[in-house]
Order: sequence, then C-alpha cells, then structure tokens
Amino acid sequence: MGPVKLTKLARMSPGRVTAAFLISGTVHLVRPAVFEQVVPRWLPRRREIVYVSGVAELVCAGGLLAGAPWARKASAALLLGVWPGNLQMALDATAQARGDDRRPRDLAFATVAWARMPLQIPMIRAVLSNGRTRSGHAEG
Repeated sequence: MGPVKLTKLARMSPGRVTAAFLISGTVHLVRPAVFEQVVPRWLPRRREIVYVSGVAELVCAGGLLAGAPWARKASAALLLGVWPGNLQMALDATAQARGDDRRPRDLAFATVAWARMPLQIPMIRAVLSNGRTRSGHAEG
C-alpha cells in the first residue's frame, strides 16, 4: 500500500460530517463531562453549553440527513462555534505535555489536539458544498 495523500485525509463529505455530528452529539448528552473540560474557561455554565452544543449537533445532523435548506449554514456556524473548544483542548494538552511528568502519552495527545484544529476547515467546506463533486456526481 502506497503513501496516503494529505488531500485524501483532508477530504470530507457531508455524510461524514453528519456521522460525526450524530456520534459527538450523542456523547455530549450521555457523557457531558467528556466535553466540559474543553469549554473555554471564560464561558459560564459549561455543562449547559455542552448540552446545548450536543443538541445543536444532533439537530444539524438531522437537517443534513433531511436535506433541509438551513442545515448547511447552521452546521458551518456550529463548526466555527466549537472551534474555541478545540483550541482550549490543544492549549490544555500542551500545558500537560510540558508539565513535570512529560509522559509520551501527553505529548502524543497534544500533537493530536493541535493536528485536529485545521480539520474543521474541510468539514466546513463539506457542509457548505452542494454535495456534488466537480464531475457533477453525488458525493457519499
């Protein structure tokens, strides 16, 4: 198997974003503590923010599945809205990796947290696309 091109890794379809929203939205509601720690510290009522963002992910997923006209822009706005949480996670992971323990696991998590920051760009592009490739055939 040859090397995987970065463009293939960054390619995201609306269907994949929908699946991510379904999974993440469910986890937000079932295990909110997982996400509370990444809500930026300056925001109040972090548990409530986690619940609201989880419901928003599920609503957007439903809208994308149904082809609702509002769903693409709402999904892009949601992805932009949670970006500060991803930044908070990356900053916290970096602080942990620089701590006294300096465990390889902490360094690996910090690396992954920073690597996922730009992932939201292709996700936003995917939900704003019209769901078709350049050749005009529907994407999966």
